[in-house]
Amino acid sequence: MKKLLTLALLFIATMPLLAQETDERGHALPPYTFIGVQGGVQNTFNNEFNNWKTFTPTASISFGRWFTPVVGARLHLNGAWSKSGVDYLFGKDGHYNYNYVTPTADVLVNLCTLFGQKEWYPVNLIFVGGLGANYAFENYYRSEEKMPGSTMLYADNDHRWAFNGKVGLMLDIPICKCLSFNLEADLNTRVPGKSEVFNKDILQFVGQAGLTFKFGYKKPQPAVIEEVEPEPIVETKPEPQPVYETRIDTIWYDDVQYKDKFEGEKTEWKIYYGLKGSDFPDAGKELKEAVEFAKKYEGVKFNVIGYADKGTGNPNVNLKYSKQRAEKTVAALTKAGISKDIITMDFKGDTVQPFPNDNDKNRVVIITAEGTEKTKEKVVTKKFRTKERKVRVN
Repeated sequence: MKKLLTLALLFIATMPLLAQETDERGHALPPYTFIGVQGGVQNTFNNEFNNWKTFTPTASISFGRWFTPVVGARLHLNGAWSKSGVDYLFGKDGHYNYNYVTPTADVLVNLCTLFGQKEWYPVNLIFVGGLGANYAFENYYRSEEKMPGSTMLYADNDHRWAFNGKVGLMLDIPICKCLSFNLEADLNTRVPGKSEVFNKDILQFVGQAGLTFKFGYKKPQPAVIEEVEPEPIVETKPEPQPVYETRIDTIWYDDVQYKDKFEGEKTEWKIYYGLKGSDFPDAGKELKEAVEFAKKYEGVKFNVIGYADKGTGNPNVNLKYSKQRAEKTVAALTKAGISKDIITMDFKGDTVQPFPNDNDKNRVVIITAEGTEKTKEKVVTKKFRTKERKVRVN
């Protein structure tokens, strides 16, 4: 075993050198047919005997084909000498020899190309699964050797058939286009057929190394070269070379600019009150218009003046009412969002009558607002640019 493993390791170490001498890829793509030969060891697992004493040589031959880089199939024949045994009560060596042959039909799946690129790799891991039979013969032990408590059965050279199932893994290393090295480990399970298998041993381990010879590649199709008749040579006179001259065109266009333009705006609102009234009408449209004016224009100033009518009351009372009207108007404007800094306030009592011909209208507050509106003024200037162009003159 040690010599076999040492030889296998040395063989694997020389793989890259061999591959470089034979093929630039070191492998070849399917489909192709192959023949494989292998040699190694096997062990039939036994519950009554020391399994370390039952390893025996084994050999295999196979014939198959890879149909795609992923899937292949083979007919595999494995067999040679085997041992099994029983545990005798008096310390006697209870192993016995028998021969076997295991033919199986196997499916091969390349796990590297299944989950990777669809081509051969320098090293390929292959799943092996198969069904077949196990045939055992030339079994040298006697029925009287059966001891109490043992499951060893009487055989005496009877031919024994059993169904066989196989699972395993193979490590395939291409050497060149026509040859690869492999290491394979399989586990066989034998299901009894017409009669029992020796000692009812149903599990068998097989470990082998071998070579695979590849052939039957598709031949590359030769390239078809079409003959093309040469075109007739026609003499032509050289055409005269064109002559160009440069001309300059003048293109006029409008240069449009927009300049800032400021326009002043002035407006006023009159708010009338009843007799002795001074409360500002919050729901009135005047307040809403004043707020919109403050938002629209720049540099806005508000001036609020309160008045009282001369036809009622006396000068002191009328002065008080005009002041209350002006103050409450300013309070309403600031509450609506207009800054108090842009509001000026005054109150006249009954000394000034804005409406001399209508006494009741003089109970009033007049709000004056001034501001500047910023607009854009379109300024158009005529300009020109030049453009060169070539004109053919012949």
